[in-house]
Amino acid sequence: MPVSFNRIPDGLRVPLFWAEFDATQAGYLASAQPACLLGHKLTTAPGAELVPVLVSGVDQAIALFGAGSLLADMVDAYRQNDPTGELWCVAVPVPAGAAQTRTVTFTGTATAAGTVAVYVGGRRVALAVTTTSTPDAMATALAAEINAHPLIAMSAAAAAGVVTLTARHTGELGSGIDVALNLRGVNGGEWTPAGLTVAVADGTAGTGSPDPDDIAAAFATLADAEYDFIGVPWSDVGTLDACQDATNDATGRWAWDKQLYGHVFSARSGWRDDSAAEQVADLVGYGSARNDPHLSLLGYPASPSPPWRFAAALTAEAAVGIREDPARPLQTLPLLGVVFAARGSRFTVGDRQSLLYHGIATCTVGLDGVVRIERSITTYQKNAFGQSDPSWLDVQTPATLQYLVRTLRNAILTKFPRHKLANDGTRFGAGQAIVTPNILKAELVAQYSGLEDLGMVENMDAFKAFLIVERDPVDPNRVNVLLPPDLVNQLRIFAALVQFRLQYSAQALATAV
Repeated sequence: MPVSFNRIPDGLRVPLFWAEFDATQAGYLASAQPACLLGHKLTTAPGAELVPVLVSGVDQAIALFGAGSLLADMVDAYRQNDPTGELWCVAVPVPAGAAQTRTVTFTGTATAAGTVAVYVGGRRVALAVTTTSTPDAMATALAAEINAHPLIAMSAAAAAGVVTLTARHTGELGSGIDVALNLRGVNGGEWTPAGLTVAVADGTAGTGSPDPDDIAAAFATLADAEYDFIGVPWSDVGTLDACQDATNDATGRWAWDKQLYGHVFSARSGWRDDSAAEQVADLVGYGSARNDPHLSLLGYPASPSPPWRFAAALTAEAAVGIREDPARPLQTLPLLGVVFAARGSRFTVGDRQSLLYHGIATCTVGLDGVVRIERSITTYQKNAFGQSDPSWLDVQTPATLQYLVRTLRNAILTKFPRHKLANDGTRFGAGQAIVTPNILKAELVAQYSGLEDLGMVENMDAFKAFLIVERDPVDPNRVNVLLPPDLVNQLRIFAALVQFRLQYSAQALATAV
């Protein structure tokens, strides 16, 4: 019997027909699972710092954060991989320090017309060259093309045949902006016309990292809103420590009293001038120093695309894949909008295995040139005693647990929002809003069955056997629950022994029959 009908005695009701509705049995878990990107804006851009802003597309990002800004470029990479998901951005103050500079110098005169392809951060700028083109004219034209591009992260100035490129933001992250010539090579129709020399050189190194307090403030602005996928372009120790503080299980977004959850995605490349082996050693050392179950750090060889585009692309693909099914592996999903290292400069299988052993997620590239996620692990590697611990190894573990807890929380809060609590075996009349430990246990089992149907968990019998629901011995208004879910795993390895023969013997064939 509906509770509200009991508020008026039967004898005093006005006749005849009355109806009310109860949605407690109709609800189900529904969440937009928004993503959030942290980055820099231009100081002249109108967007506010340390304020979450809903961003629909690249044009809006350019208008808010400025052409060539870090955030605008990240939104571009994100939207190439997740065109429709809910996306927010938070602008973080630029660090104190210097901006990275590089130069492109033109000398000589082309003996034939052609095109020079200059890549800035993986973005192609085509410069038409004729036999009458002077170094000054070519430098001026190149600078104009670069400055007109809305997403190139460097500004350009031309003088005496030299183009000086300056990162639009201060910070060591600017070192990730690669400047290169004719990346597609002759087979791709790119080469420098005869008689012309174009040289790229490093200038002032970018210095400075975001203030960890600014990173903490950025997370604080997220308040109690859920952001399941948080993309961070920086991989310096201070930034990642601040991310870990913001998402930890004790006081962060994964704490019992917050239950906001979410995962941080970042990327880090090797240094351009180092060999592949040296780059791997750097990444291994870096990964070994981290141990965060709520952070994934993608390691990749130095490439034309800067780390913030890899971070944004990874965040987007993780969002798409995990929204669809949090327990399903992300391997083979494409990272669109990024350019990978050239052949001969890529990590080998052994290199990538070393990265995985040390908490660094990996990607690879196929014959089609598309960069793809290989294994999306977290940086968690050891327990509190320093012993190897694979419990939080893959991002599917926190993602599935997040989904499971939200599902159970939604069921309990929807079906038992204003219930009384009694011991098992208590006799009460029909329609009473009373719940007992056994009723709660039955609901948890039913929810687990639904999760099993969805392929999130397995071993229902074991779950029922080890599930404990009981009233607290001290607080009569509290129920204590021990939840023992068995999460499904992922197909990572298919190991086959190919025991071949040149010909089966007649005896073997007879035995087989």
